[in-house]
Amino acid sequence: MSKARIFIEADWASLSKFGEELCGDSVEVVRTDDHVLVAVLADGLGSGVKANILSKMTAKIIATMLENGAELEEVVDTVSKTLPVCQKRNLAYSTFTIIQITQNGEAYIVEFDNPSVFFLRESEIQQIQWKTTEICGRQIKESRFQVAPGDILVAVSDGVIHAGIGGVLNLGWQWPEVAGYLQKLVNSENQAKDVSNWLLKACEQLYAGKPGDDTTVLTLKVRPLRRTTVAVGPPQKKEDDATIVRLIMEEPGRKVVCGGTTGTIVARAIGEEIEVDLDQINPEVPPAGRLKGIDLVTEGIITLSKTLELLKAEPIQTADLPSPQQENAATMLTRLLLDSDQVKFLVGRAINPAHQNPELPMSLALKMQVVGEIADLLRQRGKQVEIQYF
Repeated sequence: MSKARIFIEADWASLSKFGEELCGDSVEVVRTDDHVLVAVLADGLGSGVKANILSKMTAKIIATMLENGAELEEVVDTVSKTLPVCQKRNLAYSTFTIIQITQNGEAYIVEFDNPSVFFLRESEIQQIQWKTTEICGRQIKESRFQVAPGDILVAVSDGVIHAGIGGVLNLGWQWPEVAGYLQKLVNSENQAKDVSNWLLKACEQLYAGKPGDDTTVLTLKVRPLRRTTVAVGPPQKKEDDATIVRLIMEEPGRKVVCGGTTGTIVARAIGEEIEVDLDQINPEVPPAGRLKGIDLVTEGIITLSKTLELLKAEPIQTADLPSPQQENAATMLTRLLLDSDQVKFLVGRAINPAHQNPELPMSLALKMQVVGEIADLLRQRGKQVEIQYF
């Protein structure tokens, strides 16, 4: 699993031009095998179905080629040949913004005829130094710089800087005004989705609910990577007890232990005692425990099965979970998993004799299946998940 220290939140939202069902802007975000994020915002010429198809093709071509290691010149050449210039208006069929960020925080931005990216650090707009080059007869702007946790990058289509034109604002919402709005509103604690939603809502209000152009906001937020390691069940071989304890204590990030036997193994190894939280009275989920050095201690298969149920209740977000006063062990585990970017499961293969009782539900005898299903659901949400068996 990657030892990256930063994670890039990506969120985007769009408004279609008034009277059109489809938006002529498209966004494509991919995370490569070497943990590089590539985000593309493309704005198709015109509006409606044609613009939607053109922008989707542009965004998909660019993201796929960059994901596979293509150079910028090759990418622009391919897009140029696939989407030629409109002869009537002498305009490109699609403009685009590319933002690429490595796990080391190296940012690379490319712009072709889109409004410039807004770069915020500690609520202040930062000046981006651009280099302009001609590729395939097109003026392309490029910039390279380092980002750090807390930084926010906002890419927009021209519907944002045209918001209110001819109506609320004579000349539209110009780039400096949008920058000023973001400076007042945004801080390093905001999530990417908050920034996208706030800016898009402001545009909708300036358009008086009838957007005169397709309008898209793409926000990238740099923050520390969130890791969680979950030890589930004792290993088959007694000599592996120490290995599991060492792994969970050495892994960075938050630590969870599921299962009474597993909890006992960890507590004994680190010389501490587990305290059961008797304030949590729930007929369906056994109470959580407290163990120094461990963020969460729970019972095993019942809690994991309830966690799986919660994760299957789409679409569930951390905001949908009960308040801390009403939480139980399953909701606490679900919250930790949803709030993680990387999750590592250390799964012991030892069979618990209690789970062989034929009167117990089948799900109780399927620990590894439950963990596997939880892992699949987390991967579907874009989490990096690793399972190690003992």
